[in-house]
Amino acid sequence: MRSYILKIMVLGCGGAMLYASVLAGDDCMDALNADGLGQGGAVEMIGDEHRMNELRRLIEYHNRLYYQQNAPEISDFAYDALYRELCDLEAKYPQFASATSPTQRVGGEPLTGFTKVRHRVPMMSLDNTYSRGEISDWMVSLEKLLGHSRFTYVVEPKIDGLAFTLRYEHGHLIQASTRGSGTEGDDVTANVRTIRSIPLHIAAAEFIPVLELRGEVFMTKAGFLKLTRQQTEEGLQPFKNPRNAAAGSLKQLDPKVVAARPLDAILYGSGALDGVVFKTHVELIDRLREYGVPTVPRSWTCVNPAEVLAAIDLLNQQRHDFAFEIDGAVIKVNERELYEPLGVTAKSPRWARAYKYPAEQAETVVEDITVQVGRTGVLTPVAELKAVAVAGSEIRRATLHNAEEIARKDIRIGDHVLIE
Repeated sequence: MRSYILKIMVLGCGGAMLYASVLAGDDCMDALNADGLGQGGAVEMIGDEHRMNELRRLIEYHNRLYYQQNAPEISDFAYDALYRELCDLEAKYPQFASATSPTQRVGGEPLTGFTKVRHRVPMMSLDNTYSRGEISDWMVSLEKLLGHSRFTYVVEPKIDGLAFTLRYEHGHLIQASTRGSGTEGDDVTANVRTIRSIPLHIAAAEFIPVLELRGEVFMTKAGFLKLTRQQTEEGLQPFKNPRNAAAGSLKQLDPKVVAARPLDAILYGSGALDGVVFKTHVELIDRLREYGVPTVPRSWTCVNPAEVLAAIDLLNQQRHDFAFEIDGAVIKVNERELYEPLGVTAKSPRWARAYKYPAEQAETVVEDITVQVGRTGVLTPVAELKAVAVAGSEIRRATLHNAEEIARKDIRIGDHVLIE
């Protein structure tokens, strides 16, 4: 029996249209192994130094694909495995530290074609965790750093989109920028102004000299489905998933193209603030809602670690209820006055963590391979699958890109595939 991993972006419920790519087992292993990733046993110091340099080059390569070209070749899990391996080696051999290591910055230099924007407050990314034990250890570490447990947490959905900043001055939207390298990003003001959910003026915030808000630009499942159908009918190559669609759309040089894309946004944090103070994260979000700013539709305030873990589980159960894709939970300390004493690492704040949910999988069989004819006559092969339920949807079909891809992967009727 031949087996494959069939990676599919599930769009909503009830037989929604799918966009898929097929990876043969060897391809998956190549992405994960990266010349020895995961192999145990002691190695010589010279070998570890060589591996560190190789990991730095490999991670920078994938950073460019992910942040600048919107064309990732490996999964988030595989990328995080590479990153963690490098972190472990750098901790083991501090004498080999490098100021240019990807662990020392957020990743992704600004694209050419956009004006560069220097972030007054760095836009940091969150450290990822994959188990309840890691989250529990992190919460214990916070109590040790602070010397007490007199604080609360907020659990929110982790939106799978593109991070950005809005800068308001006296209530007027002045600038929007991407994260970029974390210290410098791209000025995408003209594009962001086309997103209808983002207020161009906040009358209630006119008394605030500077109000920087941070959040995520994304595409809803329904919006992505509509765009995919349109691109297929026009004979264009559809985006692989809503995250790539959002990032690729926001970084268009022509705002008219952006305006035609179904982009949305949610704001969940702040950058530079002048003339206003928010004591807690909950207060910040409540104020933003009063201002008419789009915020997370659901969150949980937790008074202890047990409630945090329960909220993470509850969010996982509800993840398919959201109009947009989420790939995990974000856990933040609620009391903002604690952010400074907790501090940051070179890459991430210590007062927040991301918890990634495992990908949902189900095995099925390729029952047939048919050809779909687009409006412009473009032919697209489609795998007809034995119906299987994944992520709240019944999966029956998956686009297979083109005939060359089918031949390269040697996909055949009767193959067993893993839906993810």
